[in-house]
Amino acid sequence: MKKFLKVLMALALVIALTACGSDKAKNGNDSNAATKEGSKDIEKLTVQFVPSRDPEQIVTQTEPLKDILKEKLSEKGYNVGEVDISVGTNYETTGEALSAGSVDVGFIPGGTYVLYSDGADILLTATRKALSVESDDPKEWNDNKPTTNTEDMATFYRSLVIAGPSEKGKELAEKVNNGEELTWEDLNSAKWSVMGSSSSAGYIYPYLWLEKNYEKGITDLSNVVQADSYASSAARLASGQVDVIIGYADLRLDYEDKWQSEFGRDASIWDETNVIGVTDKIYNDTISVSKKSEIMTDDFKNALAESFIEIAQTPEGKDIISIYNHDGYERGEDKNYDSEREAQQILKDAKN
Repeated sequence: MKKFLKVLMALALVIALTACGSDKAKNGNDSNAATKEGSKDIEKLTVQFVPSRDPEQIVTQTEPLKDILKEKLSEKGYNVGEVDISVGTNYETTGEALSAGSVDVGFIPGGTYVLYSDGADILLTATRKALSVESDDPKEWNDNKPTTNTEDMATFYRSLVIAGPSEKGKELAEKVNNGEELTWEDLNSAKWSVMGSSSSAGYIYPYLWLEKNYEKGITDLSNVVQADSYASSAARLASGQVDVIIGYADLRLDYEDKWQSEFGRDASIWDETNVIGVTDKIYNDTISVSKKSEIMTDDFKNALAESFIEIAQTPEGKDIISIYNHDGYERGEDKNYDSEREAQQILKDAKN
C-alpha cells in the first residue's frame, strides 16, 4: 500500500508540473515559446536601409512596404503584427545592427554584407537595369552623355570618379577628354568627397582603382571629406565645396533634377560633370538577414525571400525599390561576393 501511495504521489507531481508549464506558455511567461514551436505569429519585423539616398526620401518612399510586406507574408501563413522601417546613420550602423540582431532585415551593398557576413546571411541579390554606357574608359562616358537606363538587366554595376563644376574639376575633366592621363599630383590636388569605408561604390572599389593605377589609396589623398549620403556628396560637388566625388554609375541620373532645383545650378548635371575614372565591376546590392534574429527560421527566410521577389514584380513594389535603382531580386549566393572579399582584403593590406 505504501508503494502504491508513493506512485500516486509521483504521478500527481508530474501532472501538476506539466499543467504549470502549460499555463506559463498560455499566459505568455515564456517569451520564446511561440518561436521555439515554429509559430507563424510574429510580433515585429524590423527592416533597415542604408543611407545611399536622402534618408527622408527613403523613409517616405518605402512607407508602403510595411503593409505590402505584411500582406505578402500573410499569404504564406505568417501573421506579422508590425513592420518597422528605419534608415541607418551610415552603412556600418546597419551592418552592426544586423550582426547584433537588433535589426532583422537589411538592405545593404555587397561591401557591407561581406564586412558583416559573420553576423548576416545573404537572402537576395538585386537586379537592375543596365546603363547605356558600359566601359572602363572614362572618355566613353563623357562622349555619350547623358547616361540612360536600358531594358537589359544587369547583376553588376560600376563606380565612377566624377569631377564637378569647380575650376579644379574642369581642369581634370579637360585632361581626360583630351585623351591625357591624369597623374597622382592631379588627383591629389583636388578636394574629394567619399562614403564610409564599407561602401563598395563610395569607397572600396575607388580605393582599388587608385591602387591599380597609381599605387596609392584614398587614405593617401590630402583633401578628403566623408559624406553621410550620396545626396550630401552631390550637393557638395554642386556648391564647389569639393572637386571630385565617387559613387555608383547611375548617381547622376538620380540627382539630375535636384542638381538644378535643390542644389542651385543653372546648367544640367550632364553639362557640369565629367567622369575621370571608372572602377571594375561591382556585384549588386543585397537584402540580408540577421543570423542572431530569433524569428529568422529557414521557413520564414524562404517566405521572406519569396515575398520580396513577388513585391518587386508589382507596380507598387517597383516604385518602392526604385529608391535604390533595384528592378527585381534573385536568390543570393554568398560565393558571388568572393571577389568583394578579395577586394576588401587588398584594402585591408593596403591600410596596414
